[in-house]
Order: sequence, then structure tokens, then C-alpha cells
Amino acid sequence: MLITRRRSGLAFPDLAELSWFPFVEPVIRIEEYHKDDRYVVRAELPGVDPAKDIEVTAEDGYLRLVVTRQEDSKEPGRSEFRYGTFHRTIALPPGAKEDTILATYVEGILEITMKIGEPKPIGKHIPIAIGNGQPKPVKKG
Repeated sequence: MLITRRRSGLAFPDLAELSWFPFVEPVIRIEEYHKDDRYVVRAELPGVDPAKDIEVTAEDGYLRLVVTRQEDSKEPGRSEFRYGTFHRTIALPPGAKEDTILATYVEGILEITMKIGEPKPIGKHIPIAIGNGQPKPVKKG
């Protein structure tokens, strides 16, 4: 089982996770791996309500996570709130079956799994017209 942890492409990716770093959006941390015939993505999302704060969609070979987070803190004479929406788009591996996606949320971890089958061929050979403008038949194989 191969586990990979994708980080942002920044030179100092942990800086993006600091709330005082105003011009870089925080990153949803994920790990992904293949287990048997399934592709698994796990995301760290502590402190959110999965029923209303997390949206998972899959379309055209991409998995998209959208998380809305709101925190309120109140102390005598002082209150503070923070909120934001975070996005993460993950390219699915070839052969991922989007119609088999399952998502669970347990103790701050969102786990998304799906079956992986044989990748569909993505290329198509195009015949080239030569001379008289008639395409030459292309042999498969």
C-alpha cells in the first residue's frame, strides 16, 4: 500500500496554514493511497459539522472538497470569530469509478473511497488525408 501526502506547491507550505498569513489560502491536508481495488483519500477536517460544513463532489475525473468553517470564542469583555471556506481539488487516478464513491467522517477525518477499474483509453487515432483529400483507413492494433 502506497501512501502519499499532497502538500501545496509553496516553498514554505506550512506558512499557508497560519491565520496571520493573509494572502495565502489555508490548505486542506490530505493523504491518498490505493488499497486493494480502491482509491482512498483522507482529509484532516477537525471541528466541522459534516452534515452542513462539508461538500464532496466528483466530476470529469476530479474530486472536489469544499469546507466551511466557523469558530467563535467568547471571554468576559471580549469575543472573536473566524470563518472561511476552503477548497481542494484532487485529480482522480485513471480507472476511478465516480459512481462508487463513499464518504465517511469519523473523529475529524473525512475518508473518501471509490473503486478503481481498468482505465479507459483516452486517445483516439486520427487518420491523415494524403493527396486526394480522402482519409486513409486506420488499422487498429
